Amino acid sequence: MTAQEGLPKYERICKENDIQALFDKGHGISVYPYRVVYLFRYDESHPVTVRLLVSVSKKRFHHAITRNRVKRLIRESWRHNKAALYEICERDNISVDVALVYTATVVHSYEEMFAKTKKAVNELINKYETHRPTAG
Repeated sequence: MTAQEGLPKYERICKENDIQALFDKGHGISVYPYRVVYLFRYDESHPVTVRLLVSVSKKRFHHAITRNRVKRLIRESWRHNKAALYEICERDNISVDVALVYTATVVHSYEEMFAKTKKAVNELINKYETHRPTAG
């Protein structure tokens, strides 16, 4: 399955158990304005997927319209940047769950979010490449 332009349902983390597993077993890095929590999964029985969870704090953005705008911007920038991560996952037959927690207190422009999301994806690839289990 190749990386699609869209963000279909199977590329989103919806189940409470999956979310709990991501935050319990996953690792985190900071790429301002995001806190990135990721979990690489090596499951032969499931197809390769790159799943996303977006979180924007009600404490930082009191109005739902602002939170929803930030989430839309994050999802759109992820949609354009996920292809490189998909290539790595398909090459090694792994899946990854990613949570992007927005930590900034202001709404950044789409261009800034796009650049930071690209940086976050590259950080994820670097983390995987340096900690990848070796065959043997």
